[in-house]
Amino acid sequence: MKNYNTSRIKNVALVGHSDSGKTSLVEALLYKSGAIGKLGNIDSGNTVSDFDREEIDRKASISLSVASVEWKDTKINLIDAPGYFDFEGQVKSALKASEAALFVIDAQSGIEVGTEKYWKYCEKIGLPRIIFVNKIDKEDVNFNELVANLHIKFGKKVTPLVLTLGDGAHPGSGQDFKGLIDVMRKEAYQYDGFEREKTSIPEIRMLEVEEVYNQLAEIVAMTDDKLMDKFFEGINFTTEEFAKGITSAMISGSVVPLIVGSATMGYGIDELLDIISYYMPAPNNKKAHIGFRPIEGENLPVDENEPFSAYVFKTYIDPFVGKITLFKVLSGKLKKDSNIYNSTRKVEEKPGGLFRLEGKKQVEIDEVIAGDIAAVTKLEETETGDTFSDKNNPIVYKTLKQPQASLTYAIVPKSKKDEDKIGHALQRLQEEDTSFVFERNNETKQLTISGVGNVQLQAVLDKLKNKYQVETEIIPLRIPYRETITGKSDVQGKHKKQSGGAGQYGDVFIRFEPIEEGFEFAEEVFGGAVPKNYFPAVEKGLEESLEKGILAGYPVVGIKATLYDGSYHPVDSNEMAFKLAASIAFKEGMKKANPVLLEPIMKLETSIPEDYMGDVMGDINKKRGRIIGMEPQEDGTQVIIAEAPYAELFEYAIDLRSMTQGRGSFEMEFVRYEQVPREQTDKIIEEAQAQE
Repeated sequence: MKNYNTSRIKNVALVGHSDSGKTSLVEALLYKSGAIGKLGNIDSGNTVSDFDREEIDRKASISLSVASVEWKDTKINLIDAPGYFDFEGQVKSALKASEAALFVIDAQSGIEVGTEKYWKYCEKIGLPRIIFVNKIDKEDVNFNELVANLHIKFGKKVTPLVLTLGDGAHPGSGQDFKGLIDVMRKEAYQYDGFEREKTSIPEIRMLEVEEVYNQLAEIVAMTDDKLMDKFFEGINFTTEEFAKGITSAMISGSVVPLIVGSATMGYGIDELLDIISYYMPAPNNKKAHIGFRPIEGENLPVDENEPFSAYVFKTYIDPFVGKITLFKVLSGKLKKDSNIYNSTRKVEEKPGGLFRLEGKKQVEIDEVIAGDIAAVTKLEETETGDTFSDKNNPIVYKTLKQPQASLTYAIVPKSKKDEDKIGHALQRLQEEDTSFVFERNNETKQLTISGVGNVQLQAVLDKLKNKYQVETEIIPLRIPYRETITGKSDVQGKHKKQSGGAGQYGDVFIRFEPIEEGFEFAEEVFGGAVPKNYFPAVEKGLEESLEKGILAGYPVVGIKATLYDGSYHPVDSNEMAFKLAASIAFKEGMKKANPVLLEPIMKLETSIPEDYMGDVMGDINKKRGRIIGMEPQEDGTQVIIAEAPYAELFEYAIDLRSMTQGRGSFEMEFVRYEQVPREQTDKIIEEAQAQE
């Protein structure tokens, strides 16, 4: 592949609902452009962009991947993003690295939830869009009806740059599809797979073509005063003026080019490549979307003559090569064999090589310039979200906020061998997908993995087994309950032991009472009933006892203990005896002070379309939740603010997705502990005793 300057580079992210054909479209674009000599397919598991074993087995993408094509003196970096909602973080990373999003829509299924979801996100961040309606040749497809639905859903800015061609006057969608009419050129083409030949536009369709052409001309005219003058004077725009005008309209959001075709049959692939190369904004377009902003200061111009800076938007772990770091150059250039300064971590690293990626294949390159995407290997310190920069001109870009990991599994390795390897393997998987987190919970003593949804977590478990040979099983997740008291008690704790030689003697009288939180120790001993040098031992004995309550063995909080009397033996008393005496007093004092269980309460902020309000609010009530309020949003959605016990929210991510067909989202955070209802307490105690 030859070298291209920044103005001839285009970075486009393919997004859309799962199974709309994004990966097949990448394969078709690679094949049509000559980047690959043989067309792969998903069923055979030999596509360029789905190369991971889990992707091949599932026949679906679970990670973003990059491949490049050359077309009409343009280098196009194609970023194939997953369709599953669980991999939202990967999709947002792909969009961040792009100047436009290519929405792939299944012509049979129409506008699906994934399209809606990421369309809203692109609107929010101001990212230009292109629509490719895939599978136009399938049964019962009506192109005109689909365009009408797109206009209803997304507005008249969705503008066809091509029309479908059938026999004669027939519009030609579904099984009657024969070819396309290029509205800009006013030319028609009949397709035979990836090849086409020019044909005439039926006379009866010319009025339709002129109408769409004039709509486009009016959009272009509105982007520039000089073009507006030409438009009113009836002067046709040049090809360059049309291209510049459509690019400006894409950037402003006033037009979204729409084309149709079939990735597997090859229809319309050349038209799509033309549209990307002619109309999509280049990285150095001054009005183009800027996905990267520095923490301090202004953005550097996207210019190869500026100081070097780049953002790491993806990490792969290859079993043979090791860590592969994928980045987009935002300014300047990087040559092979150069050291890289990581300005986020303030370290300098020596990469193993500089490459462009074709899926899993690494193609060595000499340099990468502003606006382009490349990869380096063997950077040990660098992680996704880091910034590279010139050491003398450091800059750090803001990190993309990942979706909250809202579904958690507790797992255990199946063997000691697996236990030794699991920590390293999970760390590697987290480097590949930063929306996935894991921890060893000190309180529940469980190893937990958390992600956006069950598909993501199952993929993690599969990768553990297939990639790292670590076998695991899912076990019940333990809730970090607490125990406390609601009443007062006044008890004696006495430890006396005599077994030949030196004995042990400790005797304490302690009052227990509830407080708001934490633990408080006080003493009111008079007359030396307990010598002062034993006070720390009493406090230590109580603190150690807090670790395991008397109801179900959970930590104890919200308790004050006051040592007010006791006795000692001049020979047999020691620190250990008073620690044990305090422990005895604690257990007795807890029993007599009306002990209760506390459970963590979470704050929920659930964003949903209004149509689902009733179902979602009813579900929250079933989960022992309380609705606190509702906030209407500008995009027409509602945010329900509620509180509910964590014990009821383990699978809320799955439940909400089911109730809203994937249109709902939520964030959750801990707010406080509350007393567990009596009917729940007995069950929790019984389960805890069964685990002992």
